[in-house]
Amino acid sequence: MALRLLYLLFVRVVGWLALLGRSSAAKDVELLVLRHEVAVLRRTNPRPRLEWADRAVLAALVRRLPQMLREHRVVTPGIILRWHRRLVAKKWTHPHRTGRPPTDDAVVALIERMARENAGWGYRRIQGELLKLGHRVAASTVRRVLKRLRIPPAPQRDTDTSWRRFLRAQAASMLACDFFHVDCAVTLKRVYVFFVMEVATRYVHILGATTNHDGPWTTQQARNLLMDLADRADDFRFLIRDRAGQFTASFDAVFSGAGIKVVKIPPRCPRANAHAERFVGTIRREATDRLLILNEHHLRAILDRYAAHYNHRRPHQALQLAPPRPDQPITEPRCTSIRRRPVLGGLINEYEPTAA
Repeated sequence: MALRLLYLLFVRVVGWLALLGRSSAAKDVELLVLRHEVAVLRRTNPRPRLEWADRAVLAALVRRLPQMLREHRVVTPGIILRWHRRLVAKKWTHPHRTGRPPTDDAVVALIERMARENAGWGYRRIQGELLKLGHRVAASTVRRVLKRLRIPPAPQRDTDTSWRRFLRAQAASMLACDFFHVDCAVTLKRVYVFFVMEVATRYVHILGATTNHDGPWTTQQARNLLMDLADRADDFRFLIRDRAGQFTASFDAVFSGAGIKVVKIPPRCPRANAHAERFVGTIRREATDRLLILNEHHLRAILDRYAAHYNHRRPHQALQLAPPRPDQPITEPRCTSIRRRPVLGGLINEYEPTAA
């Protein structure tokens, strides 16, 4: 700002030196032109904005004008006195202090995230979690931030449970089962495949394939599943199934004995068992509908190979594009040597890094 004042003073001195060599008539004509230009500018912009350097130069030059000409300038004596009063008030007025410094934006975003992801957390709980992360924030600050973001406190926020959140919370303890059929090309037999999916991880258990899927066979597959799960069976509370005749009372009793409640979907509502139906559509699109399956033995081999691909290599949208149980670590970005491994005769391709 001081540089600008020096520049204006230099320009005015150079202009004054240039005026010394001009005649009085030329100066009078220039004054008339300048007065007319000022009048035009006043009509278009009646209140021009002046910076402090402009004010200093005008205040210094106006003193050299006669009394009559001072009254017609942009800067009047009243304006100069007002500038002086404002300058004195600014000198002796203490700066306005707001108290505590504002909360950091990163902390505000973290408070909002914790409140939305944990409906039962109150101000003190959020304060404690922030302290574990190295942020010292008062509980009143948490309350003020949530109030500004229009997020209700914990008792009210905890009762507002959406269906999406409810189903995600229950998914960790849910199993879904269903049948799908495949028609063999040579024997012309219809083979029924029974599978169970762990909803939380999308891991699929292909329990068996048979042409006679009656109640005793289905019940035996349920026993085999509980044997495979072993101690992990205690992690599940619900099994979703449809109302097909293969699911008999003995089938339900196997899961009830393990502490798993069998939930039947409404009649003719396959969408109520959406996870199992989605798997049926996936395996049909990617494998069974694109192959000529010769017999039951051929089908079992295809199912075993596809299940290994589905559970260990295939990315899933619900798992942030990760397999249910990956069997290899994530490759480093700088790895440039990639090998293609065909699955089911090249119907599906898997890619993995090769050893250097």
